[in-house]
Amino acid sequence: MSENYTEESIKSLDWRAHIRLRPGMYIGKLGDGSSSDDGIYILLKEIIDNAVDEYLMGYGKKIEISLSDHEVSVRDYGRGIPLGKVVACVSMINTGAKYDSSVFQKSVGLNGVGTKAVNALSEQFLVRSVRDGQEKSASFQYGELCDDPEVAPSSQKNGTFVSFVPDKTMFKGYRFRPELLDDLLWHYAHLNVGLTLKLNNSVFKSQNGLADYLNKKLHAIESVYEPVHIVSKDIEVAFVHGSSQGEMCYSFVNGQYTPMGGTHHQSFRESFVRTVRDFYGKKFEVQDIKNGLIVALCVRIQEPVFESQTKTRLGSQVVVEGGMSLKAWFHSFFGKELDLRLHQNKEFAEAMAKKIRLSQQERSELSSIKKVARERIKKTDLYNKKLRDCKFHFNDAKRGGEHSMLFVTEGDSASGSITKSRDPKCQAVFSLRGKPLNTFGMKKRVVYENEELYLLAHACRLEEGLEHLRYHKIILATDADVDGMHIRLLLLTFFLTFYPEVVQAGHLHVLETPLFRVRHKKNTIYCYSDQQKEQACKKLGGSSKSQKSVEITRFKGLGEISPDEFCHFIGKDMRLSQVNYDPEKSPLSELLAFFMGKNTQERKQFIVSHLRDRDILLQA
Repeated sequence: MSENYTEESIKSLDWRAHIRLRPGMYIGKLGDGSSSDDGIYILLKEIIDNAVDEYLMGYGKKIEISLSDHEVSVRDYGRGIPLGKVVACVSMINTGAKYDSSVFQKSVGLNGVGTKAVNALSEQFLVRSVRDGQEKSASFQYGELCDDPEVAPSSQKNGTFVSFVPDKTMFKGYRFRPELLDDLLWHYAHLNVGLTLKLNNSVFKSQNGLADYLNKKLHAIESVYEPVHIVSKDIEVAFVHGSSQGEMCYSFVNGQYTPMGGTHHQSFRESFVRTVRDFYGKKFEVQDIKNGLIVALCVRIQEPVFESQTKTRLGSQVVVEGGMSLKAWFHSFFGKELDLRLHQNKEFAEAMAKKIRLSQQERSELSSIKKVARERIKKTDLYNKKLRDCKFHFNDAKRGGEHSMLFVTEGDSASGSITKSRDPKCQAVFSLRGKPLNTFGMKKRVVYENEELYLLAHACRLEEGLEHLRYHKIILATDADVDGMHIRLLLLTFFLTFYPEVVQAGHLHVLETPLFRVRHKKNTIYCYSDQQKEQACKKLGGSSKSQKSVEITRFKGLGEISPDEFCHFIGKDMRLSQVNYDPEKSPLSELLAFFMGKNTQERKQFIVSHLRDRDILLQA
């Protein structure tokens, strides 16, 4: 029988309670700090955004960030919050200067919500503003004001200082990892030439903006021509065609990284395709023009419309100066500049034409193979057996499937447990037949000739570009043994070789499942390491050696975990490791060549020299 629906059922929450009840609306997922999109980094980003907005308005050229495991502070040298409004700006919803476009133009923050979310989700929050020899500070706990001293004299430079400790009850087991902030801080530096950001002892500063950013991304990719850098007051674009497959776009709005793209990316693409076709006088296919294209672009517009508080995608309704659409505005500047470069630089124009013709040739050669692959799939029922799909997808018209994910498992045993435990609305399962093909050094045609790889690519719509990707997260769920690690490595090679843009955009993840289950009659603890197992044994009153009072189970494969248990590992507390790689530290081509090439002896020597206990191997 359903509960009575009465006036008492209607609740009114204050700003703090609402943020704490629905944190996902404000910062996305919570997480423990192991992934760059975890909530604790979104909290930090909200504070840095405000500091960067000060720089954009011409105040302060330095931002200092101090980071420890559980606490972070940000100091800017801008104008400082007006002293009489310090408390209100961090604790009163719908209060802030972002509503006054004469004070903040083309800023990232729009609604004055970000800092309040940080305050509400922190067990300790301190803000201090310095203006013209005076300072005002206030401290909070869980969003509630606990100390509000009077304005006092100060010898410090103007600016704002914010420090906070995220709430450990919400961000369970979290820890700040400085290395996960590198990309974010370089984004700020490349998009704000002249701004210096300091994180502990690391300095982030750029002289050439997006040209520097693009050159970093090209570290492991051979370019067809010299990168092109086009800059105006409100549009900056750096692009080049490379030897890679597909298109990679790194887009920004007012300095905000938009990995999901949006109107600005679409406007760039349409302008680029239109200009290229007009210049060469040929109606090249879009996929031939954008194949191998690597681009970094940023637009600065007033009052951008994002699709969520996390601002990962620019909305469609964008109007710029003079009532012009973003698409028309983009083409009026970028299209003309690109056409001018093509006319002025003959070598550049010839190199681009050669790349497009090569893409045409490769596409023609693959078309017959694709046709055979499609016909083969139609004649079999393998597709339905491989994929247990979900209801909502990432490429849905209204982006209703941002929680959609695909688990790629090894064998029917593992996929059976996940399938029975999953949420069919947003979690799909793809089952491999065993070890997939090692695709290192192979041509793109292998994707269509190998049935299993084609089915996986087709299930995700990888061939149609990121805008058509069906799952927000592609999760490799393999066993925690040697074979499972090998399969994981083969899948990583497949994605990095043919679809690196999926990895670059942060869509590829690895599922972490427990290695051990330690239990007695009343309690059960799942452990992800030997150390956790030992601690669990002690907590439950036994030891791993005697095993008298506790039962210890070692999960050799995912299929050994019952569906009733598996639901805990793919639910709200799911542990995911995002797949990232730094092309500067280890170029992709060299990385894959070492681990997946034919240098067996070299790899063996590397393994031997890096073993924790080399004597074990030598005795074997």
